[in-house]
Amino acid sequence: MAGGLSHIGAGGEAHMVDVSAKAATERRALATGRILMSPQAFAAVRDNAIAKGDVLSVARVAGIMAAKRTSDLIPLCHPLPIQKISVDFALEEQDFAISVMAMVKTTGQTGVEMEALTAASIALLTVYDMAKAVDKAMRIEGVRLLEKTGGKSGTFKAEA
Repeated sequence: MAGGLSHIGAGGEAHMVDVSAKAATERRALATGRILMSPQAFAAVRDNAIAKGDVLSVARVAGIMAAKRTSDLIPLCHPLPIQKISVDFALEEQDFAISVMAMVKTTGQTGVEMEALTAASIALLTVYDMAKAVDKAMRIEGVRLLEKTGGKSGTFKAEA
């Protein structure tokens, strides 16, 4: 459907896109986001002093699990044989923020953008859940696709 929405049929009904005729290619997506918090919450996460446990380790596992379950969460996503998922964090001391970078890779007939975005989102929500006893005013922002490669549409890189 040139220029249109591929998930919308001629009658306006939602449907899963048929990817059976597409060639399987290597596909990779990077997504990011960050969570801003109080200096106290930031220090507690950084120093592994949250009562629930190691926040970033748990958030990493949550992000990986979420990427694998994306098609269970988003109705029109295809289940994919994911070959690699990484979820990494950077502590931004100057802003009392933690950023996440989620990378998902597969060889298949459709992309992994939704899996990378889901991994980043759930990792950040897990940080919130584990640190909310220290700071309920934390703010998640900037969840977005940074890059995707593979498939008919080729490479996408977000503007800085």
